[in-house]
Amino acid sequence: MKNNSKKHSKVLIIGSGPAGYTAAVYAARAMLKPTLVHGIEPGGQLSTTTDVENYPGFSKVIQGPWLMEQMRDQAKAVGTEMIEDHIASVNLKSKPFEAVGDGGQKYTADSIIISTGAQARWLNLESEQKFRGFGVSACATCDGFFFKDKMVAVVGGGNAAVEEAMFLTKFASKVKLIHRRDSLRAEKMLQKKLMDNKKIEIIWDSIVEEVIGDNKPKNVKKIKIKNVKTNKVEELKIDGLFIAIGHDPATKLFKDQLNMDKDGYLITKPDSTETNIPGIFAAGDVKDKVFRQAVTAAGMGCMAALEAEKFLSSKN
Repeated sequence: MKNNSKKHSKVLIIGSGPAGYTAAVYAARAMLKPTLVHGIEPGGQLSTTTDVENYPGFSKVIQGPWLMEQMRDQAKAVGTEMIEDHIASVNLKSKPFEAVGDGGQKYTADSIIISTGAQARWLNLESEQKFRGFGVSACATCDGFFFKDKMVAVVGGGNAAVEEAMFLTKFASKVKLIHRRDSLRAEKMLQKKLMDNKKIEIIWDSIVEEVIGDNKPKNVKKIKIKNVKTNKVEELKIDGLFIAIGHDPATKLFKDQLNMDKDGYLITKPDSTETNIPGIFAAGDVKDKVFRQAVTAAGMGCMAALEAEKFLSSKN
């Protein structure tokens, strides 16, 4: 495609993952000939998730990257044009809407579905990344099931960390909550539930310094933690480590154009994916900090495409 040529679509989908791909399937089947622009790592968070056991329709464990490939191929098969590019800027005030890629390629569209997702925040330790998907996770509701009767640790001190720790007590024999301060940021009600739970032990004023495990098969055996007040380092035997220090939605692109909450998540109308600008829709983790599941993201992708179709037909 020539640089600086304009590419127009009725529906432009920015971002892939379950939300983007599902939106593409529905938009393509509605004969809207959608264009989906994805970055160099399509598939979103699921492309770094190994075992998926909770996506409906599969009785056996499936692999996250495989599921994303299937969704991508399906979207392509029904008529979605896939383009690898990084959208550097958008103008949502112009009609048609405009997006510009890194290399200067211009995309114009009558409607846009945003499914740029969110990224879990990590501790950014080399050892943590090495065992990601092999005992280190950022999603208890996705992976808690694999730690039946095992010892796990959760890192964090906010609502998410407390909720993950509580959820993990359904499976794990013991949950250690590691927090770098001496008090939690989580809501008081949640804190009380946490303190009352016999399975949870809180380790205060501590940070994880290293994840230690085996290479064949790859799994976590223990973690090295350091007390930030005494500098004492100790090793904890655990089978799983859950990082719950928050997520960052990929919404910088839309700053000052679309309504967001204080954490940067896009705000949509109740029971809808429509943003504050008619014709601009948001689906998946870019707007959802509550459920953050592949199946809910896919559901929202479907909603966004149906709403986009309705929007376009009311315009004509």
